Amino acid sequence: MGKCRGLRTARKLRSHRRDQKWHDKQYKKAHLGTALKANPFGGASHAKGIVLEKVGVEAKQPNSAIRKCVRVQLIKNGKKITAFVPNDGCLNFIEVSISVLLLLFLGWPPTHFYLIQGSYLT
Repeated sequence: MGKCRGLRTARKLRSHRRDQKWHDKQYKKAHLGTALKANPFGGASHAKGIVLEKVGVEAKQPNSAIRKCVRVQLIKNGKKITAFVPNDGCLNFIEVSISVLLLLFLGWPPTHFYLIQGSYLT
């Protein structure tokens, strides 16, 4: 049994295609809106937050590095995330309870966020 054909099957073909689209993984991800809810940035490319603590995240095998990161609470929704601090010695300039700007950066697995700028809260 194949698909219906004929002059009066347009509605059936159209509704069947509409139903079958939801079995496609990419279509479902794009149209359900759950990807935006799961994203701490809520679809934005940048977000501001406050540093809670400095942490060291170990790299996955076969590397043995300790990545310098900070734990940040986002201002817009209160979610806590781990952000990578770039460059050598930049962690020395970051202190607890300063305001920072973060960039969404899908790099290596433990942290998907990149610290861009920090400034003291007044």
